[in-house]
Amino acid sequence: LDQAASFFRSDWRLAVRALWRETLLASALLVLGAVISYLLVAADPSWYGAFISPEFAGGRDPISSAASLNRALHQTGPNGLLPAFAAFLFTHNTQVALMSYALGFMLGAPTLILALTNGCTLGALAQVYVSKGLGLELAAWLCVHGTTELFALCLATAAGFRIAWALAFPGRMRRVDALFEAGRRTGSVMIGVMIMLFLAGLLEGLARQLVSNLAARFAIGTFMLGWWLFYFYAPIGRKAR
Repeated sequence: LDQAASFFRSDWRLAVRALWRETLLASALLVLGAVISYLLVAADPSWYGAFISPEFAGGRDPISSAASLNRALHQTGPNGLLPAFAAFLFTHNTQVALMSYALGFMLGAPTLILALTNGCTLGALAQVYVSKGLGLELAAWLCVHGTTELFALCLATAAGFRIAWALAFPGRMRRVDALFEAGRRTGSVMIGVMIMLFLAGLLEGLARQLVSNLAARFAIGTFMLGWWLFYFYAPIGRKAR
């Protein structure tokens, strides 16, 4: 119990704070991928298939009507089973996060590509909705869970970059010792990422579908983002440090 309290009080927060450079890089790559795919799909809708597979798209593509796209923002998940949908989303996002982290052992190049790919998926989907006049609806739909989910994925990517840096530039330490130290420091981050993705799964599979008001969706997402920023980056008391 004391270890759990220490984890939430300081260990997780300090570990995330130590990765602020890598987190900024991960966030920039996500945004860059989104901008690139958005512009490409806007110029030529055939690019959409290069970024989003038909299985993932679920019928949401450039030829979909505005009505069907808007309806997809309010569906209750597969067969209406919200808890099962939340579990599926948590599993999928966890796999992506673990891949981002583990691929850091390959000098970070696959981690970088995966970060760009995540952004490309987001940008391509956004362009389709914006082109149908549903940009605000999509933003509210994503805001509920996305502020937590994307933050968690950026932290997983940042942890992967820290592993890659230790492998490529161990400094005066032996490479195996540098990797061990980086793994120890990023381990707390990845445990926390799993917690964040679990919460994002609940928000995506439950709250997002049960709350249809746009203002309420934005309020939930904004509150979650503000909470994470405060939790990770607000000053920590001397006792916690």
